[in-house]
Amino acid sequence: MHRAGYPLPAPVQREVAVASGGSIYLAGGLDASNASADGVFRLDPANGNLAALGSLPHTVHDATGAVIGNRLFVFGGGASSVGDLVQTFGLRTYRSSVAGHLPHPLADLASASIGGTVYLVGGYDGKTPQGTVYATTDGRSFRRVAELPVPVRYPAVTVAGGRIVVAGGISANGPVDKIWSVDPASGAVAQIGRLPSPLSQAAAFTLGGVPYVAGGLAIPGGPTDRVVAIDVARKKASASGSLPLAFADAGVATIGDRVWLLGGWNGQTLSQVSIAALALVRPSAPAPTPSPTSSAQASDASARPFAGLMEMADRGNNRLLVVNAQKQIVWRYPSPSLPAPPSRFYFPDDAFWVHGGHAILVNEEENDVIAEIAYPSGRWLWSYGTAGVAGSSHGLLHQPDDVYPYRGGGVVVADALNCRILFFGPHGRPTRQIGQTGNCTPRLPATVGYPNGDTPLPNGDILVSEINGGRIDRVSAYGRVKWSLRVPGIAVPSDPQRLADGTYLAVDYQTPGRVVRFTSGGRVLWSYGPASGRGMLQHPSLGAPLPNGLVAVCDDYGHRVVLIDPKTDRIVWQYGRQNRPGRRGGLIRYPDGLDLLLPGGVIPLHVDFPSDATTQGRP
Repeated sequence: MHRAGYPLPAPVQREVAVASGGSIYLAGGLDASNASADGVFRLDPANGNLAALGSLPHTVHDATGAVIGNRLFVFGGGASSVGDLVQTFGLRTYRSSVAGHLPHPLADLASASIGGTVYLVGGYDGKTPQGTVYATTDGRSFRRVAELPVPVRYPAVTVAGGRIVVAGGISANGPVDKIWSVDPASGAVAQIGRLPSPLSQAAAFTLGGVPYVAGGLAIPGGPTDRVVAIDVARKKASASGSLPLAFADAGVATIGDRVWLLGGWNGQTLSQVSIAALALVRPSAPAPTPSPTSSAQASDASARPFAGLMEMADRGNNRLLVVNAQKQIVWRYPSPSLPAPPSRFYFPDDAFWVHGGHAILVNEEENDVIAEIAYPSGRWLWSYGTAGVAGSSHGLLHQPDDVYPYRGGGVVVADALNCRILFFGPHGRPTRQIGQTGNCTPRLPATVGYPNGDTPLPNGDILVSEINGGRIDRVSAYGRVKWSLRVPGIAVPSDPQRLADGTYLAVDYQTPGRVVRFTSGGRVLWSYGPASGRGMLQHPSLGAPLPNGLVAVCDDYGHRVVLIDPKTDRIVWQYGRQNRPGRRGGLIRYPDGLDLLLPGGVIPLHVDFPSDATTQGRP
């Protein structure tokens, strides 16, 4: 945690702070004279430039807020008294209005967003602390989701692993040290630990899948500079660094893997701005594992393995795992705590986040089924194919590989042993295909040579890898070949991906395996493929370029998922142990798929569905 290179132009505390589109919006709060404010401002977090946009209809502090669509919503809060107003400010029109009312007056509340839903937590109605958790998608209608075991005002609230984490606050009997987890799907509330001491008016945020609580009013004592990390799996909270100074009542906003704490109070109203970055405040990271091909130091990108959550298809254990950068499992499927799948869950070969992280698409390759599973509830939303029955007629698949979301709300899958690329519409039925069913001759667009990869691009093109012929192709939505390559160093191509700079990445599914970055003209720009030792890959099935420059690889027969720094050719992070297949103690078996979910529901590695809604019976 460090100070930003700029302060706010004026001190403020207890304001609303919300990040959207790379900017931070500030509204209301208390100024240096303890007067309630109504201004709305836009902060450029890169340089501290603050632009006045307008004002709310009413002055307010101790409110909470969120961006829904193109409008900033400010929920409740107080001025001369506790209010129930929902005020809104257009981020394009700069017009403000009263959009509606809360179920009852609330101030001192907190909020968190999951996809398109805003959850309001706790608060104060002017008489007593409140324990209800409300949900809203439009800022006007509210439904009760859960009830905290102890009603609190001024709780610290964030989201981790699809659940709402609530820490501390002030109850009717004073400040509390309890940490709760709220499942927004079921409404179940569980205590997951205790803070080192009772705490209120702190900031909460999540980095790398780990919830943190920073600052606040500690009891006994006053403002604290302590940062606490919450280990959800172990139900334990521990110190994890400190703020540049002690304060409470700061606004908090997250953009990517950085968090801004704005203003606050430590005996006087503050104008300070502090920044938390994953590399600075996360618990100690695993030591980099050197590759035999390089002795150079890891790059800056490798200091932060990844932000958010990584999903893995643990094929040999017939399960999906979601882990954070600290290698903690935050979700697994199937699980005794989740609804059972309708048929055996077997051989999950690839799996991808969809709907902004609200669901996961999975193909069970040797089970001949593709499915969509809600996250984190585990509800079975949609499937196609019959478990254990291979075929090519309607309702059947044969070795489906790489089921991806596709534009228009459907999916696309490489139906490998049927030698076709099969497209589904938004209602979950096949609509067309590339290739001739059963003809595995590599002669696109008429026939496809045993496809094991079908990565969609934003414009509707598909990157196809053909085992027969050893080619990687870019084809249009209807199969017209735009280019076709045998990439040097790749004999058995698997799962090609496109990088942001227009180059491509693919792996060679052999032992020793190889990861190759190349151009559409076939020029190799980077290649990783140690022939022995700890860096050697064994039948890698997928290589994916992460936003921080690292390359994530499923090392299938090495029984691990690794992150490679292409600047140094070093493995800087891995999940699992090389050549040690297993199910417990951080071990996996034949991992064959992975995907990344960034904070805020951002899915950076492939196209996503345009909606955060998950509908039963549709992909």
